[in-house]
Amino acid sequence: MTEPGAYGGPTALRIMLGVHLRRLRENAGVSRTDAGWAIRGSESKISRLELGRVGFKVRDVDDLLTLYKLEDPEERDRLLALARDANNPGWWQRYDDLTPQWFHSYLGLEMAADLIRTFELQFVPGLLQTPDYARSVVQLGRQDKPLSRAEQDRLVSLRMSRQEVLTRQRPARLWAVIDEAVLRRPIGSRQILKAQLEFLIDAARRHNVTLQIIPFEKGGYTATGGAFTLLRFNDADLPDIVYIEHLTSAVYLDKREELDTYVVTMDSVSITAAQPRETESILRRAIADLDL
Repeated sequence: MTEPGAYGGPTALRIMLGVHLRRLRENAGVSRTDAGWAIRGSESKISRLELGRVGFKVRDVDDLLTLYKLEDPEERDRLLALARDANNPGWWQRYDDLTPQWFHSYLGLEMAADLIRTFELQFVPGLLQTPDYARSVVQLGRQDKPLSRAEQDRLVSLRMSRQEVLTRQRPARLWAVIDEAVLRRPIGSRQILKAQLEFLIDAARRHNVTLQIIPFEKGGYTATGGAFTLLRFNDADLPDIVYIEHLTSAVYLDKREELDTYVVTMDSVSITAAQPRETESILRRAIADLDL
Protein backbone atom coordinates (compact mmCIF):
# COMPACT_ATOMS: atom_id res chain seq x y z
CA MET A 1 0.00 0.00 0.00
CA THR A 2 1.28 3.47 -0.87
CA GLU A 3 2.02 5.65 2.13
CA PRO A 4 -0.75 8.14 3.01
CA GLY A 5 -0.27 11.45 1.30
CA ALA A 6 2.16 10.12 -1.29
CA TYR A 7 0.04 11.45 -4.13
CA GLY A 8 -0.70 14.77 -2.44
CA GLY A 9 -4.36 14.77 -3.46
CA PRO A 10 -7.48 13.60 -1.64
CA THR A 11 -9.33 11.97 -4.54
CA ALA A 12 -6.87 9.14 -5.06
CA LEU A 13 -6.51 8.66 -1.30
CA ARG A 14 -10.28 8.31 -0.87
CA ILE A 15 -10.42 5.69 -3.61
CA MET A 16 -7.51 3.78 -2.08
CA LEU A 17 -9.10 3.81 1.38
CA GLY A 18 -12.44 2.77 -0.11
CA VAL A 19 -10.80 -0.23 -1.80
CA HIS A 20 -9.28 -1.34 1.50
CA LEU A 21 -12.54 -0.91 3.41
CA ARG A 22 -14.44 -2.94 0.83
CA ARG A 23 -11.89 -5.77 0.98
CA LEU A 24 -11.98 -5.81 4.79
CA ARG A 25 -15.79 -5.82 4.82
CA GLU A 26 -16.02 -8.66 2.32
CA ASN A 27 -13.35 -10.69 4.13
CA ALA A 28 -15.27 -10.21 7.38
CA GLY A 29 -18.53 -11.30 5.75
CA VAL A 30 -20.28 -8.06 6.69
CA SER A 31 -23.08 -6.70 4.47
CA ARG A 32 -23.20 -3.06 3.39
CA THR A 33 -26.43 -2.71 5.36
CA ASP A 34 -24.81 -3.91 8.60
CA ALA A 35 -21.76 -1.75 7.97
CA GLY A 36 -24.00 1.28 7.45
CA TRP A 37 -25.83 0.54 10.69
CA ALA A 38 -22.50 0.46 12.54
CA ILE A 39 -21.70 4.05 11.55
CA ARG A 40 -25.23 5.38 11.85
CA GLY A 41 -25.59 5.47 8.08
CA SER A 42 -27.11 3.55 5.20
CA GLU A 43 -26.09 0.94 2.67
CA SER A 44 -25.75 3.67 0.05
CA LYS A 45 -23.36 5.60 2.30
CA ILE A 46 -21.11 2.54 2.58
CA SER A 47 -21.24 2.19 -1.20
CA ARG A 48 -20.19 5.82 -1.67
CA LEU A 49 -17.38 5.44 0.88
CA GLU A 50 -16.07 2.31 -0.81
CA LEU A 51 -16.08 4.05 -4.18
CA GLY A 52 -14.22 7.03 -2.71
CA ARG A 53 -16.91 9.47 -3.75
CA VAL A 54 -17.36 11.20 -0.39
CA GLY A 55 -15.13 12.36 2.42
CA PHE A 56 -14.42 10.16 5.44
CA LYS A 57 -15.00 10.80 9.12
CA VAL A 58 -12.10 9.28 11.02
CA ARG A 59 -14.56 8.09 13.68
CA ASP A 60 -16.55 6.19 11.03
CA VAL A 61 -13.43 4.52 9.66
CA ASP A 62 -12.37 3.59 13.18
CA ASP A 63 -15.79 2.04 13.86
CA LEU A 64 -15.70 0.11 10.58
CA LEU A 65 -12.22 -1.26 11.28
CA THR A 66 -13.49 -2.50 14.64
CA LEU A 67 -16.53 -4.09 12.98
CA TYR A 68 -14.27 -5.78 10.41
CA LYS A 69 -12.03 -7.06 13.25
CA LEU A 70 -8.83 -5.48 11.95
CA GLU A 71 -6.38 -6.33 14.75
CA ASP A 72 -3.05 -5.32 13.21
CA PRO A 73 -2.25 -2.02 15.03
CA GLU A 74 0.15 -0.77 12.35
CA GLU A 75 -2.34 -1.38 9.54
CA ARG A 76 -5.09 0.23 11.58
CA ASP A 77 -2.98 3.33 12.22
CA ARG A 78 -2.04 3.53 8.54
CA LEU A 79 -5.68 3.39 7.39
CA LEU A 80 -6.72 6.00 9.94
CA ALA A 81 -3.89 8.25 8.75
CA LEU A 82 -5.10 7.69 5.20
CA ALA A 83 -8.60 8.78 6.28
CA ARG A 84 -7.22 12.00 7.76
CA ASP A 85 -5.12 12.77 4.67
CA ALA A 86 -8.07 12.04 2.38
CA ASN A 87 -9.98 14.90 3.99
CA ASN A 88 -7.31 17.49 3.25
CA PRO A 89 -8.35 19.92 0.49
CA GLY A 90 -6.59 19.64 -2.85
CA TRP A 91 -4.74 22.64 -4.29
CA TRP A 92 -7.57 23.05 -6.84
CA GLN A 93 -10.09 23.86 -4.12
CA ARG A 94 -9.19 27.53 -4.41
CA TYR A 95 -10.88 27.46 -7.81
CA ASP A 96 -14.09 25.81 -6.62
CA ASP A 97 -16.12 28.98 -7.15
CA LEU A 98 -15.35 28.72 -10.88
CA THR A 99 -15.29 24.96 -11.48
CA PRO A 100 -18.06 22.38 -11.00
CA GLN A 101 -17.78 19.89 -8.16
CA TRP A 102 -17.78 16.92 -10.54
CA PHE A 103 -14.58 18.23 -12.13
CA HIS A 104 -12.70 18.30 -8.82
CA SER A 105 -12.61 14.51 -8.70
CA TYR A 106 -10.97 14.43 -12.11
CA LEU A 107 -8.30 16.93 -11.06
CA GLY A 108 -7.33 14.72 -8.14
CA LEU A 109 -7.21 11.60 -10.30
CA GLU A 110 -5.23 13.34 -13.04
CA MET A 111 -2.64 14.41 -10.48
CA ALA A 112 -2.33 10.85 -9.17
CA ALA A 113 -2.17 9.17 -12.59
CA ASP A 114 0.91 7.41 -13.90
CA LEU A 115 -0.42 7.16 -17.47
CA ILE A 116 -2.97 9.49 -19.07
CA ARG A 117 -4.35 8.43 -22.46
CA THR A 118 -6.68 10.94 -24.04
CA PHE A 119 -8.59 11.24 -27.31
CA GLU A 120 -9.74 14.66 -28.54
CA LEU A 121 -11.85 15.73 -31.49
CA GLN A 122 -12.25 19.47 -31.01
CA PHE A 123 -9.54 20.96 -28.79
CA VAL A 124 -5.88 20.47 -27.98
CA PRO A 125 -5.82 18.44 -24.72
CA GLY A 126 -5.74 20.68 -21.65
CA LEU A 127 -2.36 19.34 -20.55
CA LEU A 128 -0.83 20.59 -23.81
CA GLN A 129 -2.53 23.96 -24.19
CA THR A 130 -0.72 27.31 -24.27
CA PRO A 131 -2.09 30.07 -21.99
CA ASP A 132 -3.59 32.02 -24.92
CA TYR A 133 -5.22 28.92 -26.40
CA ALA A 134 -6.54 27.95 -22.96
CA ARG A 135 -8.04 31.40 -22.51
CA SER A 136 -9.83 31.11 -25.85
CA VAL A 137 -11.26 27.71 -24.87
CA VAL A 138 -12.40 29.08 -21.50
CA GLN A 139 -14.23 31.92 -23.23
CA LEU A 140 -16.00 29.50 -25.57
CA GLY A 141 -17.31 27.49 -22.66
CA ARG A 142 -19.03 30.42 -20.93
CA GLN A 143 -21.11 32.04 -23.66
CA ASP A 144 -24.20 32.14 -21.42
CA LYS A 145 -22.39 33.99 -18.64
CA PRO A 146 -19.23 35.77 -19.82
CA LEU A 147 -16.33 35.63 -17.40
CA SER A 148 -14.46 38.66 -16.16
CA ARG A 149 -10.80 39.03 -17.07
CA ALA A 150 -9.84 38.07 -13.52
CA GLU A 151 -11.95 34.91 -13.68
CA GLN A 152 -10.41 33.99 -17.01
CA ASP A 153 -6.96 34.50 -15.52
CA ARG A 154 -7.75 32.13 -12.66
CA LEU A 155 -9.07 29.40 -14.95
CA VAL A 156 -6.03 29.69 -17.20
CA SER A 157 -3.86 29.50 -14.08
CA LEU A 158 -5.68 26.32 -13.08
CA ARG A 159 -4.99 24.76 -16.47
CA MET A 160 -1.31 25.71 -16.35
CA SER A 161 -1.04 24.26 -12.82
CA ARG A 162 -2.50 20.98 -14.09
CA GLN A 163 0.34 20.74 -16.61
CA GLU A 164 2.84 20.36 -13.78
CA VAL A 165 1.84 16.68 -13.70
CA LEU A 166 4.06 16.32 -16.80
CA THR A 167 7.10 18.14 -15.39
CA ARG A 168 7.18 17.11 -11.73
CA GLN A 169 9.94 14.91 -10.30
CA ARG A 170 8.01 11.72 -11.17
CA PRO A 171 6.12 12.93 -14.24
CA ALA A 172 3.02 11.25 -15.57
CA ARG A 173 3.14 9.84 -19.08
CA LEU A 174 0.74 11.43 -21.55
CA TRP A 175 -0.40 9.64 -24.70
CA ALA A 176 -2.72 11.90 -26.67
CA VAL A 177 -4.48 11.11 -29.94
CA ILE A 178 -6.18 14.04 -31.68
CA ASP A 179 -8.12 14.48 -34.88
CA GLU A 180 -6.49 16.66 -37.55
CA ALA A 181 -9.50 18.97 -37.28
CA VAL A 182 -8.02 20.19 -33.99
CA LEU A 183 -5.03 21.54 -35.92
CA ARG A 184 -7.21 23.37 -38.42
CA ARG A 185 -9.75 25.00 -36.12
CA PRO A 186 -8.55 28.57 -35.33
CA ILE A 187 -9.49 28.74 -31.65
CA GLY A 188 -9.04 32.38 -30.63
CA SER A 189 -7.20 33.43 -33.81
CA ARG A 190 -4.82 32.10 -36.43
CA GLN A 191 -1.89 33.56 -34.47
CA ILE A 192 -2.96 31.80 -31.28
CA LEU A 193 -3.40 28.53 -33.14
CA LYS A 194 0.01 28.86 -34.81
CA ALA A 195 1.72 29.39 -31.45
CA GLN A 196 -0.20 26.41 -30.09
CA LEU A 197 0.94 24.14 -32.92
CA GLU A 198 4.55 25.25 -32.43
CA PHE A 199 4.20 24.42 -28.76
CA LEU A 200 2.92 20.94 -29.65
CA ILE A 201 6.08 20.29 -31.68
CA ASP A 202 8.19 20.96 -28.60
CA ALA A 203 5.84 19.04 -26.30
CA ALA A 204 5.90 15.95 -28.53
CA ARG A 205 9.69 15.77 -28.12
CA ARG A 206 9.41 15.19 -24.37
CA HIS A 207 10.28 11.67 -23.28
CA ASN A 208 6.98 11.28 -21.39
CA VAL A 209 4.67 12.67 -24.10
CA THR A 210 3.38 10.72 -27.10
CA LEU A 211 1.26 12.71 -29.54
CA GLN A 212 -0.52 11.15 -32.50
CA ILE A 213 -2.73 12.79 -35.10
CA ILE A 214 -5.48 11.14 -37.15
CA PRO A 215 -5.15 12.68 -40.64
CA PHE A 216 -8.24 13.51 -42.67
CA GLU A 217 -7.27 10.93 -45.29
CA LYS A 218 -7.75 8.14 -42.77
CA GLY A 219 -11.50 8.64 -43.06
CA GLY A 220 -13.75 7.40 -40.25
CA TYR A 221 -12.65 5.57 -37.11
CA THR A 222 -14.12 3.72 -34.15
CA ALA A 223 -14.36 6.46 -31.50
CA THR A 224 -17.71 7.81 -32.63
CA GLY A 225 -18.85 8.65 -29.09
CA GLY A 226 -16.58 11.66 -28.64
CA ALA A 227 -13.61 12.62 -26.48
CA PHE A 228 -12.57 10.59 -23.45
CA THR A 229 -9.62 10.03 -21.14
CA LEU A 230 -8.18 6.84 -19.65
CA LEU A 231 -6.33 7.16 -16.36
CA ARG A 232 -3.97 4.47 -15.10
CA PHE A 233 -2.25 4.50 -11.71
CA ASN A 234 0.96 3.07 -10.35
CA ASP A 235 -0.76 1.55 -7.32
CA ALA A 236 -2.67 -1.71 -7.45
CA ASP A 237 -5.25 -0.26 -5.05
CA LEU A 238 -6.33 2.32 -7.62
CA PRO A 239 -8.44 0.94 -10.48
CA ASP A 240 -8.13 2.29 -14.01
CA ILE A 241 -10.75 4.95 -14.71
CA VAL A 242 -12.39 6.33 -17.84
CA TYR A 243 -13.41 9.98 -17.68
CA ILE A 244 -16.03 11.36 -20.07
CA GLU A 245 -17.02 15.00 -19.76
CA HIS A 246 -20.43 16.32 -20.74
CA LEU A 247 -21.78 19.86 -20.88
CA THR A 248 -23.11 19.91 -17.32
CA SER A 249 -21.67 16.73 -15.79
CA ALA A 250 -19.08 13.99 -16.13
CA VAL A 251 -19.04 10.19 -16.05
CA TYR A 252 -16.41 8.09 -14.29
CA LEU A 253 -16.27 4.44 -15.38
CA ASP A 254 -14.29 1.75 -13.58
CA LYS A 255 -16.15 -1.50 -14.28
CA ARG A 256 -13.93 -4.02 -16.05
CA GLU A 257 -16.20 -4.52 -19.06
CA GLU A 258 -16.55 -0.76 -19.59
CA LEU A 259 -12.82 -0.19 -19.21
CA ASP A 260 -12.05 -2.95 -21.70
CA THR A 261 -14.31 -1.32 -24.32
CA TYR A 262 -12.53 2.02 -23.99
CA VAL A 263 -9.06 0.46 -23.94
CA VAL A 264 -9.86 -1.37 -27.18
CA THR A 265 -11.23 1.86 -28.68
CA MET A 266 -8.16 3.85 -27.62
CA ASP A 267 -5.87 1.18 -29.05
CA SER A 268 -7.87 1.28 -32.28
CA VAL A 269 -7.62 5.06 -32.75
CA SER A 270 -3.90 4.87 -31.94
CA ILE A 271 -3.47 2.32 -34.72
CA THR A 272 -5.56 4.46 -37.09
CA ALA A 273 -3.55 7.61 -36.30
CA ALA A 274 -0.27 8.46 -37.96
CA GLN A 275 2.79 7.14 -36.16
CA PRO A 276 4.33 9.43 -33.48
CA ARG A 277 7.42 9.95 -35.69
CA GLU A 278 5.12 11.61 -38.27
CA THR A 279 3.58 14.06 -35.78
CA GLU A 280 6.09 16.86 -36.28
CA SER A 281 5.76 16.87 -40.06
CA ILE A 282 1.94 16.95 -39.81
CA LEU A 283 2.14 19.88 -37.40
CA ARG A 284 4.58 21.75 -39.64
CA ARG A 285 2.26 21.32 -42.63
CA ALA A 286 -0.61 22.73 -40.59
CA ILE A 287 1.56 25.72 -39.56
CA ALA A 288 2.58 26.31 -43.19
CA ASP A 289 -1.09 26.28 -44.26
CA LEU A 290 -1.85 28.97 -41.65
CA ASP A 291 0.78 31.21 -43.26
CA LEU A 292 -0.82 30.98 -46.71
